[in-house]
Amino acid sequence: MIVPLGLVRKLPLPALWATLIALACASLLILAVGGAPLEVYRLLVDGTWGHAYGIGQVLFKTTPLIFTGLAVAVALHAGLFNIGAEGQLTVGAFATGWVGAHLSPSVQPWLAVPLCVAAGFLGGAATGAVPGLLKAYRGAHEVINTIMLNFIVRAAMVGAGAYLFERESIHMAPIAPAAQLPRLGELALFPSLHGSAVNAALGLAVACAAAVAWLLYRTRTGFALRALGASPNAAETAGLSVARVRVLAMALSGGLAGLVGANFVLGYKHYYEDNFSGGIGYMGIAVAVLGRMHPVGVVAAALLFGTLSQGALAVNAIVPKEIVDVLQAVVILAVAASAPEVRRLMRDAAATAAGATDATRERA
Repeated sequence: MIVPLGLVRKLPLPALWATLIALACASLLILAVGGAPLEVYRLLVDGTWGHAYGIGQVLFKTTPLIFTGLAVAVALHAGLFNIGAEGQLTVGAFATGWVGAHLSPSVQPWLAVPLCVAAGFLGGAATGAVPGLLKAYRGAHEVINTIMLNFIVRAAMVGAGAYLFERESIHMAPIAPAAQLPRLGELALFPSLHGSAVNAALGLAVACAAAVAWLLYRTRTGFALRALGASPNAAETAGLSVARVRVLAMALSGGLAGLVGANFVLGYKHYYEDNFSGGIGYMGIAVAVLGRMHPVGVVAAALLFGTLSQGALAVNAIVPKEIVDVLQAVVILAVAASAPEVRRLMRDAAATAAGATDATRERA
């Protein structure tokens, strides 16, 4: 039977095909190092979903990926490619830790936690708004701006740490006990998760996914974001303020990334630690693309990458854990190659970079 090509293109299967291709590539690598692919995959599943501790760790590593995946997805809906989630989450976590460390000991949890979460969101939003403003009013491409801002934030955090970190350490003072989020294993509802790092920030991440879905598909603001992403010219003709919507999109994107601090600072370490993210901001790009920019897809993709991240530790006893990194990379490349939004944005970024190079040569 011949299947029409148009129908194949509409099938929601790119993530499935990407996963199958990645498994095939990983199997070849496992064989090359003398391992047994089926045994490695069995160990990966058993080390993640095979017992309560593994499940808890998967959920803990999934939580920040939901935040950064949503951040990138919101920007993509508006036709913007936010590669600065790494810097935005760093500023957000820094603000979360600073506010938490300076709270009065008498403050109540119902006030302390929202204050810290709000500080994280506002810190990330302010950082995201900078490239949004440059894009809206100066025409500077957000890809270049967000990449450079990541380095600026990194340097600023190192400088601030010289004054704000504890002596002979790379972290701030601990946050107030009232601002600490409980671990799920400490609650009566989830006793089996005791010992794992998953905490109440997971609930915040899921709530944010639901809120983003409502915002995008049930509000005028969401319609404006999607209209801008579909066609800036048409959106402007319809009466939308393109500049204002772009700034809003980048601020919302940065704010969502800034909420990562709720997981690490409030729910895990209980203080801000320098360079804690480990590339979570960049992984958010993969999560958003694999999830097709839909909040439900973002949660599912974050769960996949959280599983692979924890699974890498489980299989390290018999094969190099870098094989799982290759598995993730192949999934990302396969899905990105099939995502028209990413291809279009990368073409725009390449054209902007080429234009900037030509202008520099002419001035020279």
